[in-house]
Amino acid sequence: MLELDRDVVIVGAGPAGLTAARELQKAGLSVAVLEARDRVGGRTWTDTIDGAMLEIGGQWVSPDQTALLELLDELGLKTYDRYRDGQSVYIGADGKRTLYTGDSFPVSDTTAAEMDKLTALLDSLAAEIGATEPWAHPKARELDTISFHHWLRQNSSDEEACNNIGLFIAGGMLTKPAHAFSALQAVLMAASAGSFTHLTDEDFILDKRVVGGMQQVSLLQAAELGDDVVLSSPVRTINWDESGTGHRVTVVSDRATVNARFVVMAVPPNLYSRVSYNPPLPRRQHQMHQHQSLGLVIKVHAVYSTPFWREDGLSGTCFGADALVQEVYDNTNHEDPRGTLVGFVSDEKADAMFELSAAERRRAILESIAGFLGEKALEPEVYYESDWGSEEWTRGAYAASYDLGGLHRYGKDQHAPVGPIYWASSDLAAEGYQHVDGAVRMGRRIAARITAAADRMPAAR
Repeated sequence: MLELDRDVVIVGAGPAGLTAARELQKAGLSVAVLEARDRVGGRTWTDTIDGAMLEIGGQWVSPDQTALLELLDELGLKTYDRYRDGQSVYIGADGKRTLYTGDSFPVSDTTAAEMDKLTALLDSLAAEIGATEPWAHPKARELDTISFHHWLRQNSSDEEACNNIGLFIAGGMLTKPAHAFSALQAVLMAASAGSFTHLTDEDFILDKRVVGGMQQVSLLQAAELGDDVVLSSPVRTINWDESGTGHRVTVVSDRATVNARFVVMAVPPNLYSRVSYNPPLPRRQHQMHQHQSLGLVIKVHAVYSTPFWREDGLSGTCFGADALVQEVYDNTNHEDPRGTLVGFVSDEKADAMFELSAAERRRAILESIAGFLGEKALEPEVYYESDWGSEEWTRGAYAASYDLGGLHRYGKDQHAPVGPIYWASSDLAAEGYQHVDGAVRMGRRIAARITAAADRMPAAR
Protein backbone atom coordinates (compact mmCIF):
# COMPACT_ATOMS: atom_id res chain seq x y z
CA MET A 1 0.00 0.00 0.00
CA LEU A 2 1.36 3.39 -1.04
CA GLU A 3 1.34 6.17 1.57
CA LEU A 4 1.40 9.57 -0.13
CA ASP A 5 1.25 13.18 0.98
CA ARG A 6 0.07 15.60 -1.70
CA ASP A 7 -1.60 18.96 -2.07
CA VAL A 8 -4.37 17.51 -4.25
CA VAL A 9 -5.65 13.99 -4.88
CA ILE A 10 -7.66 13.45 -8.07
CA VAL A 11 -10.12 10.58 -8.40
CA GLY A 12 -10.30 9.51 -12.05
CA ALA A 13 -7.68 9.52 -14.80
CA GLY A 14 -9.84 10.61 -17.70
CA PRO A 15 -9.29 13.85 -19.65
CA ALA A 16 -10.83 15.99 -16.88
CA GLY A 17 -8.79 14.52 -14.03
CA LEU A 18 -5.52 14.44 -15.91
CA THR A 19 -5.96 17.97 -17.25
CA ALA A 20 -6.64 19.17 -13.71
CA ALA A 21 -3.55 17.33 -12.42
CA ARG A 22 -1.34 18.76 -15.16
CA GLU A 23 -2.57 22.31 -14.54
CA LEU A 24 -2.15 21.97 -10.78
CA GLN A 25 1.43 20.78 -11.22
CA LYS A 26 2.11 23.78 -13.45
CA ALA A 27 0.87 25.96 -10.58
CA GLY A 28 3.36 24.33 -8.23
CA LEU A 29 1.01 22.00 -6.36
CA SER A 30 1.75 18.31 -5.84
CA VAL A 31 -0.82 15.78 -7.06
CA ALA A 32 -1.75 12.12 -7.03
CA VAL A 33 -4.26 10.67 -9.50
CA LEU A 34 -6.11 7.51 -8.48
CA GLU A 35 -7.75 5.49 -11.27
CA ALA A 36 -9.97 2.44 -10.81
CA ARG A 37 -9.22 0.99 -14.22
CA ASP A 38 -5.96 -0.51 -15.41
CA ARG A 39 -5.68 2.25 -18.01
CA VAL A 40 -6.11 6.01 -18.28
CA GLY A 41 -8.58 7.76 -20.58
CA GLY A 42 -11.95 7.30 -18.90
CA ARG A 43 -14.59 7.33 -21.62
CA THR A 44 -11.93 7.70 -24.30
CA TRP A 45 -10.32 4.42 -25.28
CA THR A 46 -8.39 3.61 -28.43
CA ASP A 47 -7.75 -0.11 -28.74
CA THR A 48 -6.76 -2.69 -31.34
CA ILE A 49 -9.39 -5.38 -31.87
CA ASP A 50 -8.61 -8.28 -34.22
CA GLY A 51 -5.91 -6.17 -35.85
CA ALA A 52 -8.07 -3.07 -36.31
CA MET A 53 -7.60 0.18 -34.39
CA LEU A 54 -10.97 1.23 -33.02
CA GLU A 55 -12.14 4.29 -31.13
CA ILE A 56 -14.17 2.49 -28.49
CA GLY A 57 -15.00 5.74 -26.72
CA GLY A 58 -15.19 9.46 -27.59
CA GLN A 59 -13.36 10.47 -30.73
CA TRP A 60 -14.52 13.56 -32.64
CA VAL A 61 -13.38 17.17 -32.53
CA SER A 62 -15.49 20.12 -33.72
CA PRO A 63 -14.29 23.63 -34.63
CA ASP A 64 -15.80 25.24 -31.53
CA GLN A 65 -13.92 22.93 -29.14
CA THR A 66 -11.11 25.40 -28.64
CA ALA A 67 -9.94 24.08 -25.26
CA LEU A 68 -9.41 20.61 -26.71
CA LEU A 69 -7.79 22.00 -29.85
CA GLU A 70 -5.35 24.01 -27.71
CA LEU A 71 -4.46 20.92 -25.69
CA LEU A 72 -3.99 18.82 -28.82
CA ASP A 73 -1.56 21.44 -30.06
CA GLU A 74 0.29 21.48 -26.72
CA LEU A 75 0.63 17.72 -26.81
CA GLY A 76 1.78 17.68 -30.43
CA LEU A 77 -1.24 15.71 -31.68
CA LYS A 78 -2.54 16.10 -35.22
CA THR A 79 -6.08 15.85 -36.56
CA TYR A 80 -7.58 14.76 -39.85
CA ASP A 81 -10.94 15.35 -41.54
CA ARG A 82 -13.75 12.86 -41.30
CA TYR A 83 -14.55 11.45 -44.74
CA ARG A 84 -17.71 13.07 -46.07
CA ASP A 85 -17.49 13.09 -49.90
CA GLY A 86 -20.41 11.69 -51.87
CA GLN A 87 -24.10 11.21 -51.22
CA SER A 88 -25.67 10.50 -47.84
CA VAL A 89 -28.51 8.06 -47.17
CA TYR A 90 -31.82 8.77 -45.45
CA ILE A 91 -34.49 6.24 -44.51
CA GLY A 92 -37.77 7.99 -43.83
CA ALA A 93 -40.76 7.14 -41.72
CA ASP A 94 -42.20 5.19 -44.66
CA GLY A 95 -39.08 3.00 -44.80
CA LYS A 96 -38.03 4.41 -48.16
CA ARG A 97 -34.28 4.76 -48.79
CA THR A 98 -33.27 8.04 -50.44
CA LEU A 99 -29.87 9.41 -51.46
CA TYR A 100 -29.21 13.08 -50.90
CA THR A 101 -26.55 15.76 -50.64
CA GLY A 102 -26.35 18.83 -48.45
CA ASP A 103 -27.49 19.47 -44.89
CA SER A 104 -31.23 18.84 -45.25
CA PHE A 105 -32.96 15.47 -45.09
CA PRO A 106 -34.94 14.57 -48.25
CA VAL A 107 -38.37 14.92 -46.68
CA SER A 108 -41.61 16.46 -47.91
CA ASP A 109 -41.88 20.22 -48.10
CA THR A 110 -44.29 20.17 -45.15
CA THR A 111 -41.94 18.11 -42.96
CA ALA A 112 -38.96 20.22 -44.02
CA ALA A 113 -40.81 23.40 -43.00
CA GLU A 114 -41.71 21.89 -39.62
CA MET A 115 -38.10 20.78 -39.05
CA ASP A 116 -36.92 24.29 -39.89
CA LYS A 117 -39.47 25.75 -37.45
CA LEU A 118 -38.38 23.47 -34.61
CA THR A 119 -34.72 24.15 -35.35
CA ALA A 120 -35.32 27.91 -35.23
CA LEU A 121 -37.16 27.56 -31.91
CA LEU A 122 -34.33 25.54 -30.37
CA ASP A 123 -31.66 27.86 -31.75
CA SER A 124 -33.51 30.84 -30.26
CA LEU A 125 -33.88 29.19 -26.85
CA ALA A 126 -30.24 28.06 -26.83
CA ALA A 127 -29.09 31.61 -27.58
CA GLU A 128 -31.46 33.12 -25.00
CA ILE A 129 -30.83 30.65 -22.15
CA GLY A 130 -27.18 29.72 -22.78
CA ALA A 131 -25.14 26.86 -21.41
CA THR A 132 -23.67 28.42 -18.27
CA GLU A 133 -26.69 28.73 -15.97
CA PRO A 134 -29.79 27.41 -17.75
CA TRP A 135 -31.43 26.73 -14.38
CA ALA A 136 -31.43 30.45 -13.57
CA HIS A 137 -33.45 31.55 -16.61
CA PRO A 138 -37.08 32.65 -16.08
CA LYS A 139 -38.24 29.90 -18.47
CA ALA A 140 -36.23 27.19 -16.70
CA ARG A 141 -39.06 25.61 -14.68
CA GLU A 142 -41.50 25.71 -17.57
CA LEU A 143 -39.05 23.96 -19.90
CA ASP A 144 -37.75 21.55 -17.27
CA THR A 145 -41.15 20.13 -16.35
CA ILE A 146 -42.10 19.03 -19.87
CA SER A 147 -40.37 16.18 -21.66
CA PHE A 148 -38.53 16.94 -24.88
CA HIS A 149 -40.84 14.45 -26.64
CA HIS A 150 -43.95 16.38 -25.59
CA TRP A 151 -42.36 19.81 -26.13
CA LEU A 152 -41.65 18.88 -29.76
CA ARG A 153 -45.25 17.79 -30.30
CA GLN A 154 -46.51 20.86 -28.51
CA ASN A 155 -44.79 22.87 -31.23
CA SER A 156 -45.41 20.64 -34.26
CA SER A 157 -48.00 18.07 -35.35
CA ASP A 158 -45.63 16.54 -37.93
CA GLU A 159 -44.46 13.24 -36.42
CA GLU A 160 -41.58 12.72 -38.84
CA ALA A 161 -40.28 16.22 -38.14
CA CYS A 162 -40.51 15.64 -34.38
CA ASN A 163 -38.71 12.30 -34.61
CA ASN A 164 -35.96 13.70 -36.82
CA ILE A 165 -35.33 16.68 -34.57
CA GLY A 166 -35.52 14.44 -31.52
CA LEU A 167 -32.92 12.12 -33.02
CA PHE A 168 -30.16 14.71 -32.81
CA ILE A 169 -30.49 15.17 -29.04
CA ALA A 170 -32.20 12.01 -27.75
CA GLY A 171 -30.58 9.14 -29.64
CA GLY A 172 -27.66 11.18 -30.93
CA MET A 173 -26.44 12.90 -27.76
CA LEU A 174 -28.17 12.10 -24.46
CA THR A 175 -28.85 8.48 -25.55
CA LYS A 176 -32.15 8.45 -23.68
CA PRO A 177 -35.69 8.40 -25.05
CA ALA A 178 -36.96 11.93 -25.65
CA HIS A 179 -39.70 11.35 -23.06
CA ALA A 180 -37.07 10.72 -20.35
CA PHE A 181 -35.51 14.20 -20.19
CA SER A 182 -36.76 17.74 -20.29
CA ALA A 183 -36.88 20.39 -22.96
CA LEU A 184 -34.50 22.43 -20.78
CA GLN A 185 -31.96 19.59 -20.83
CA ALA A 186 -32.29 19.56 -24.64
CA VAL A 187 -31.70 23.31 -24.77
CA LEU A 188 -28.58 22.92 -22.63
CA MET A 189 -27.31 20.24 -25.02
CA ALA A 190 -27.84 22.61 -27.94
CA ALA A 191 -26.37 25.64 -26.17
CA SER A 192 -23.28 23.67 -25.14
CA ALA A 193 -22.48 23.18 -28.84
CA GLY A 194 -23.16 26.80 -29.74
CA SER A 195 -26.59 26.13 -31.28
CA PHE A 196 -28.98 23.34 -32.15
CA THR A 197 -28.03 23.87 -35.79
CA HIS A 198 -24.50 22.75 -34.93
CA LEU A 199 -25.88 19.47 -33.59
CA THR A 200 -27.73 18.82 -36.84
CA ASP A 201 -24.64 19.54 -38.95
CA GLU A 202 -22.49 16.41 -38.90
CA ASP A 203 -19.81 18.26 -40.85
CA PHE A 204 -19.48 20.56 -37.82
CA ILE A 205 -20.05 18.39 -34.76
CA LEU A 206 -18.14 15.43 -36.26
CA ASP A 207 -15.52 17.47 -38.06
CA LYS A 208 -12.16 15.86 -37.27
CA ARG A 209 -10.46 12.95 -35.53
CA VAL A 210 -7.11 12.67 -33.78
CA VAL A 211 -4.38 10.83 -35.67
CA GLY A 212 -3.64 7.78 -33.55
CA GLY A 213 -6.75 8.13 -31.43
CA MET A 214 -8.34 10.40 -28.81
CA GLN A 215 -7.04 8.38 -25.85
CA GLN A 216 -3.62 9.92 -26.52
CA VAL A 217 -4.90 13.09 -24.85
CA SER A 218 -4.90 11.12 -21.60
CA LEU A 219 -1.93 8.87 -22.31
CA LEU A 220 0.42 11.79 -22.99
CA GLN A 221 -0.72 13.78 -19.96
CA ALA A 222 -0.36 10.70 -17.77
CA ALA A 223 3.15 10.13 -19.12
CA GLU A 224 4.08 13.66 -17.97
CA LEU A 225 2.69 12.91 -14.49
CA GLY A 226 4.58 9.60 -14.24
CA ASP A 227 4.31 7.80 -10.90
CA ASP A 228 1.78 10.34 -9.64
CA VAL A 229 -0.85 8.31 -11.56
CA VAL A 230 -1.85 5.13 -9.72
CA LEU A 231 -3.88 2.62 -11.77
CA SER A 232 -6.08 -0.29 -10.68
CA SER A 233 -6.83 1.69 -7.54
CA PRO A 234 -10.56 2.28 -6.98
CA VAL A 235 -11.23 4.84 -4.27
CA ARG A 236 -13.28 3.43 -1.40
CA THR A 237 -13.33 6.15 1.27
CA ILE A 238 -12.82 9.89 1.52
CA ASN A 239 -12.28 11.18 5.06
CA TRP A 240 -12.42 14.96 5.23
CA ASP A 241 -12.70 17.89 7.58
CA GLU A 242 -12.75 21.67 7.43
CA SER A 243 -10.16 22.45 10.06
CA GLY A 244 -8.32 24.79 7.71
CA THR A 245 -4.89 23.56 8.78
CA GLY A 246 -2.61 20.87 7.38
CA HIS A 247 -4.11 17.85 5.71
CA ARG A 248 -7.85 18.12 5.31
CA VAL A 249 -8.47 14.93 3.29
CA THR A 250 -7.43 11.30 3.51
CA VAL A 251 -8.39 9.27 0.45
CA VAL A 252 -8.21 5.50 0.75
CA SER A 253 -8.05 3.37 -2.41
CA ASP A 254 -7.13 -0.24 -3.12
CA ARG A 255 -3.48 0.61 -3.69
CA ALA A 256 -2.85 3.93 -1.98
CA THR A 257 -3.73 6.14 0.93
CA VAL A 258 -3.27 9.81 0.10
CA ASN A 259 -3.26 12.68 2.59
CA ALA A 260 -4.03 15.98 0.88
CA ARG A 261 -5.52 19.41 1.20
CA PHE A 262 -8.06 18.96 -1.60
CA VAL A 263 -9.73 16.17 -3.54
CA VAL A 264 -11.18 16.34 -7.07
CA MET A 265 -13.90 13.89 -8.05
CA ALA A 266 -13.21 13.62 -11.79
CA VAL A 267 -15.70 10.87 -12.51
CA PRO A 268 -19.28 10.99 -13.83
CA PRO A 269 -21.91 11.87 -11.20
CA ASN A 270 -23.46 8.40 -11.24
CA LEU A 271 -20.23 7.10 -9.68
CA TYR A 272 -20.02 9.58 -6.80
CA SER A 273 -21.96 7.21 -4.57
CA ARG A 274 -19.44 4.40 -5.15
CA VAL A 275 -17.30 6.20 -2.56
CA SER A 276 -18.02 6.40 1.17
CA TYR A 277 -17.61 9.91 2.58
CA ASN A 278 -16.78 10.54 6.21
CA PRO A 279 -18.54 12.66 7.29
CA PRO A 280 -21.34 11.99 4.77
CA LEU A 281 -22.04 14.49 2.03
CA PRO A 282 -24.80 17.02 2.72
CA ARG A 283 -28.41 16.09 1.98
CA ARG A 284 -28.44 18.31 -1.12
CA GLN A 285 -25.60 16.34 -2.72
CA HIS A 286 -27.21 13.00 -1.90
CA GLN A 287 -30.46 14.06 -3.51
CA MET A 288 -28.88 15.70 -6.55
CA HIS A 289 -26.73 12.72 -7.46
CA GLN A 290 -29.79 10.47 -7.54
CA HIS A 291 -31.36 12.62 -10.25
CA GLN A 292 -28.38 12.34 -12.64
CA SER A 293 -27.96 9.26 -14.80
CA LEU A 294 -26.17 8.15 -17.94
CA GLY A 295 -27.91 7.01 -21.09
CA LEU A 296 -27.34 3.81 -23.05
CA VAL A 297 -25.89 3.34 -26.52
CA ILE A 298 -24.21 0.56 -28.46
CA LYS A 299 -21.42 1.98 -30.58
CA VAL A 300 -20.92 -0.50 -33.43
CA HIS A 301 -17.66 -0.81 -35.36
CA ALA A 302 -17.55 -2.72 -38.65
CA VAL A 303 -14.26 -2.96 -40.57
CA TYR A 304 -14.12 -4.02 -44.24
CA SER A 305 -11.27 -4.78 -46.65
CA THR A 306 -12.08 -1.57 -48.52
CA PRO A 307 -14.46 1.36 -47.96
CA PHE A 308 -16.87 -0.13 -50.51
CA TRP A 309 -19.49 2.59 -50.06
CA ARG A 310 -17.09 5.16 -51.52
CA GLU A 311 -16.97 3.13 -54.73
CA ASP A 312 -20.73 3.59 -54.92
CA GLY A 313 -20.39 7.36 -54.55
CA LEU A 314 -21.60 7.34 -50.94
CA SER A 315 -20.15 9.26 -48.01
CA GLY A 316 -21.05 6.58 -45.47
CA THR A 317 -23.24 9.09 -43.62
CA CYS A 318 -26.69 7.64 -42.95
CA PHE A 319 -29.72 8.68 -40.89
CA GLY A 320 -33.00 7.03 -40.02
CA ALA A 321 -34.90 8.01 -36.88
CA ASP A 322 -37.02 4.85 -37.11
CA ALA A 323 -34.16 2.52 -38.09
CA LEU A 324 -32.50 0.24 -35.55
CA VAL A 325 -29.15 1.90 -36.26
CA GLN A 326 -30.15 5.55 -36.33
CA GLU A 327 -26.81 6.97 -37.45
CA VAL A 328 -23.90 5.58 -39.50
CA TYR A 329 -20.63 7.30 -40.43
CA ASP A 330 -17.45 6.52 -42.32
CA ASN A 331 -14.97 6.02 -39.50
CA THR A 332 -11.96 4.92 -41.54
CA ASN A 333 -8.66 5.53 -39.78
CA HIS A 334 -6.02 7.92 -41.04
CA GLU A 335 -4.20 6.45 -44.08
CA ASP A 336 -5.83 3.04 -43.56
CA PRO A 337 -6.68 1.21 -46.83
CA ARG A 338 -9.48 -0.64 -45.06
CA GLY A 339 -12.87 0.91 -44.53
CA THR A 340 -14.52 1.32 -41.15
CA LEU A 341 -18.13 2.17 -40.42
CA VAL A 342 -19.43 3.25 -37.05
CA GLY A 343 -23.11 3.09 -36.15
CA PHE A 344 -25.17 3.83 -33.05
CA VAL A 345 -28.07 1.98 -31.44
CA SER A 346 -29.53 4.07 -28.63
CA ASP A 347 -31.78 3.90 -25.58
CA GLU A 348 -34.80 1.59 -25.95
CA LYS A 349 -33.48 0.08 -29.16
CA ALA A 350 -30.30 -0.82 -27.31
CA ASP A 351 -32.45 -2.42 -24.59
CA ALA A 352 -34.07 -4.62 -27.23
CA MET A 353 -30.72 -5.60 -28.71
CA PHE A 354 -29.32 -6.70 -25.36
CA GLU A 355 -32.22 -9.12 -24.99
CA LEU A 356 -30.85 -11.02 -28.01
CA SER A 357 -27.92 -13.41 -28.18
CA ALA A 358 -24.63 -11.94 -29.42
CA ALA A 359 -25.09 -13.62 -32.81
CA GLU A 360 -28.69 -12.43 -33.17
CA ARG A 361 -27.73 -8.91 -32.14
CA ARG A 362 -24.86 -8.79 -34.65
CA ARG A 363 -27.12 -9.98 -37.45
CA ALA A 364 -29.87 -7.47 -36.65
CA ILE A 365 -27.44 -4.55 -36.44
CA LEU A 366 -25.60 -5.41 -39.65
CA GLU A 367 -28.89 -5.87 -41.47
CA SER A 368 -29.89 -2.37 -40.36
CA ILE A 369 -26.60 -0.93 -41.66
CA ALA A 370 -27.08 -2.88 -44.90
CA GLY A 371 -30.46 -1.21 -45.27
CA PHE A 372 -28.54 2.01 -45.77
CA LEU A 373 -25.43 0.86 -47.63
CA GLY A 374 -26.22 -2.47 -49.27
CA GLU A 375 -25.48 -6.14 -48.70
CA LYS A 376 -21.70 -5.71 -48.63
CA ALA A 377 -22.21 -4.26 -45.14
CA LEU A 378 -23.29 -7.71 -43.91
CA GLU A 379 -19.79 -9.20 -44.00
CA PRO A 380 -17.22 -7.13 -42.09
CA GLU A 381 -13.76 -8.51 -41.37
CA VAL A 382 -13.94 -7.09 -37.85
CA TYR A 383 -17.09 -6.44 -35.83
CA TYR A 384 -17.10 -4.94 -32.34
CA GLU A 385 -19.67 -3.40 -30.02
CA SER A 386 -18.68 -0.72 -27.50
CA ASP A 387 -20.91 -1.39 -24.51
CA TRP A 388 -20.16 1.24 -21.88
CA GLY A 389 -23.27 0.30 -19.96
CA SER A 390 -21.54 -2.87 -18.78
CA GLU A 391 -18.35 -1.04 -17.77
CA GLU A 392 -17.94 -1.24 -14.00
CA TRP A 393 -16.44 2.25 -13.77
CA THR A 394 -18.71 4.03 -16.27
CA ARG A 395 -22.11 2.30 -16.43
CA GLY A 396 -23.51 4.14 -19.44
CA ALA A 397 -22.80 6.59 -22.24
CA TYR A 398 -22.20 9.20 -23.28
CA ALA A 399 -22.78 11.40 -20.25
CA ALA A 400 -25.04 12.09 -17.30
CA SER A 401 -28.16 14.18 -17.66
CA TYR A 402 -30.95 15.04 -15.25
CA ASP A 403 -34.37 13.45 -15.10
CA LEU A 404 -37.47 15.59 -15.59
CA GLY A 405 -37.29 18.66 -13.38
CA GLY A 406 -33.80 17.93 -12.11
CA LEU A 407 -31.80 20.51 -14.01
CA HIS A 408 -33.59 23.61 -12.75
CA ARG A 409 -33.91 22.10 -9.27
CA TYR A 410 -30.30 21.06 -8.69
CA GLY A 411 -28.17 22.61 -11.42
CA LYS A 412 -27.08 25.61 -9.37
CA ASP A 413 -25.43 23.29 -6.84
CA GLN A 414 -23.66 20.83 -9.15
CA HIS A 415 -20.39 22.81 -9.10
CA ALA A 416 -20.43 23.73 -5.41
CA PRO A 417 -17.50 22.21 -3.49
CA VAL A 418 -18.20 20.36 -0.28
CA GLY A 419 -15.43 21.48 2.04
CA PRO A 420 -12.23 20.36 0.29
CA ILE A 421 -14.10 18.16 -2.24
CA TYR A 422 -14.43 19.55 -5.79
CA TRP A 423 -16.33 18.10 -8.78
CA ALA A 424 -14.96 17.91 -12.32
CA SER A 425 -16.19 15.98 -15.35
CA SER A 426 -17.50 16.68 -18.83
CA ASP A 427 -20.96 15.86 -17.45
CA LEU A 428 -20.88 19.16 -15.55
CA ALA A 429 -19.48 21.35 -18.31
CA ALA A 430 -21.29 24.22 -19.99
CA GLU A 431 -19.51 24.63 -23.33
CA GLY A 432 -18.36 21.20 -24.46
CA TYR A 433 -20.86 19.36 -22.26
CA GLN A 434 -20.34 15.57 -22.56
CA HIS A 435 -17.38 16.01 -24.93
CA VAL A 436 -13.62 15.77 -24.33
CA ASP A 437 -13.53 19.54 -24.80
CA GLY A 438 -15.85 19.92 -21.81
CA ALA A 439 -13.62 17.61 -19.76
CA VAL A 440 -10.59 19.75 -20.56
CA ARG A 441 -12.49 22.92 -19.66
CA MET A 442 -13.63 21.43 -16.36
CA GLY A 443 -10.12 20.22 -15.53
CA ARG A 444 -8.72 23.69 -16.10
CA ARG A 445 -11.54 25.37 -14.19
CA ILE A 446 -11.17 23.18 -11.11
CA ALA A 447 -7.38 23.53 -11.14
CA ALA A 448 -7.74 27.31 -11.15
CA ARG A 449 -10.26 27.24 -8.28
CA ILE A 450 -8.08 24.96 -6.16
CA THR A 451 -4.95 26.97 -6.89
CA ALA A 452 -6.74 30.12 -5.68
CA ALA A 453 -8.05 28.31 -2.59
CA ALA A 454 -4.60 26.87 -1.81
CA ASP A 455 -3.14 30.36 -1.78
CA ARG A 456 -5.57 31.26 0.99
CA MET A 457 -4.77 28.39 3.35
CA PRO A 458 -1.70 26.86 5.01
CA ALA A 459 0.24 24.21 3.14
CA ALA A 460 0.12 20.56 4.13
CA ARG A 461 2.95 19.47 6.41
